[in-house]
Amino acid sequence: MPALLLADTQGNCSKPFVAAMESGRQLSISVRSGDVEIVGSKAALLKITCRVRDGYRPEDVRISLAAGHLRIFGGPQNNVHIQIELPGKTNLLVRSTAGNMTMSGVTGDKDVELYAGDLTVLVGAPEDYRVAEGSVLAGDLNARAFGIVKDGLFRSFRKESARGQYRLRARLLAGNLNLK
Repeated sequence: MPALLLADTQGNCSKPFVAAMESGRQLSISVRSGDVEIVGSKAALLKITCRVRDGYRPEDVRISLAAGHLRIFGGPQNNVHIQIELPGKTNLLVRSTAGNMTMSGVTGDKDVELYAGDLTVLVGAPEDYRVAEGSVLAGDLNARAFGIVKDGLFRSFRKESARGQYRLRARLLAGNLNLK
């Protein structure tokens, strides 16, 4: 079942990138390093906006959407802020190399990996998750929503609930993982 309704699309960060997207679908996101916000909304749209530091060209940050996979790549080495708005009910698979990533207002399965930086996921009601798991190779694991707080090396947790319907998997190699 295709995740998006429109044909494959390409763009860049010189202007907002917009595509139609039905609620309740699967979206895979590969995003370059930077400050990344993923925000659920009521609109049946996928909208990406970017900011780059003065002196850099926003059109160098490219966006590609094909077969339910969103790629955001290119541009300067640092000082890039990306906001991804999508339907609040979306199943997500997100991969990024480094930076600060925040996810809020999204209901559905979440599988998120970040190599280095801070990852914050506002999970909503913890009882909505059939399985919730998180891990940090080096850093802090603050999953207060699930009653877990750990720091140091090789930290992880796994919680299961027969009442839940979604799956949460958050993985960070180095940095701070916050599940609120």
